[in-house]
Amino acid sequence: MRYDYTSIGFYTFDCLGRPVGAIPPGGGTQFIEEIEMAVSGAAGAAVIAAAKHGLNCLAVGGVGDDLMADWVLNRLGHFGVDTSTMQRLSGVGTSSSIVLTRADGSRPALHMKGATGAFEITEDMWDQVLDAKVIHIGGVGLMDRMDGAPSARLFQEAKRRGALTTVDVFAAAEKDLDNVVGLLPHTDYFLPSIEEARVLSGREEIEDVARFFLDKGVTCCILTLGENGAYYRHSNGDRFLMPAFDIEMICSCGCGDAFNAGIATGLVRGMDPESMVRFAQATSALNATGLGSQAGVTSFENTLAFTKTRTRASAEHAAALVA
Repeated sequence: MRYDYTSIGFYTFDCLGRPVGAIPPGGGTQFIEEIEMAVSGAAGAAVIAAAKHGLNCLAVGGVGDDLMADWVLNRLGHFGVDTSTMQRLSGVGTSSSIVLTRADGSRPALHMKGATGAFEITEDMWDQVLDAKVIHIGGVGLMDRMDGAPSARLFQEAKRRGALTTVDVFAAAEKDLDNVVGLLPHTDYFLPSIEEARVLSGREEIEDVARFFLDKGVTCCILTLGENGAYYRHSNGDRFLMPAFDIEMICSCGCGDAFNAGIATGLVRGMDPESMVRFAQATSALNATGLGSQAGVTSFENTLAFTKTRTRASAEHAAALVA
């Protein structure tokens, strides 16, 4: 296949600052220690992290006709990502965020949706877009022209052509499930955060949440649990919880997206499930050690070495979370 990884969906320009304690009143100024720019979004952060791991990557999404678009495309190209299917769209801005990172790593954001809602993948693009070992859609719920039936048709064709498929979402309400259900029968790995998955499923317990999506047709559900790690539940009955790594967090922006890149890397390299999820956890942890998406991710070799470092919880504690 032409690519290892096609990453479709949400690409955004981020301007980040830290540490931000409060917004100054009126026209006041607060001095902070660090300002950074990054390509983020559920597709953008993932594709750069995957490229840093050595995957041959294709970016598929939309940007506006503005300065942020120039920067995003240049930055993707800097890491060797093929941007030939990124659409420059007039009349909308590039999806952009102002991210206010607190001292504890949490990051409230001001976001402009922009071009994410305006791009589309037409059938004449399928031969290029689907010529990959792993095809990812990141940001379901934000892609106005691609959500629902268009994405489901695309993934049905991806599976017919023999690709592995992964999905991540932007879920704010249970009604967003309508954008997801058509994809799940054609999805090998569903990769939401536990917060998003609970919103979509209306379930609370981790095992119940995972079973809900398996019943909708997905082959494997991997839930990211923040400081509690990640939970793997396959339709064949295999399940385990992988503890999170013990790190000092700088910024949580893009951690889930970096996790998705780790899953893709594990799939391309033929890792077994536990090694794959541990590698994905390591990618997410390294992401959190810098300001902005993928900041702490440098190479496959560095991430693989990091998998041998200390986790926050023992295997016994992890198992208790889903007992």
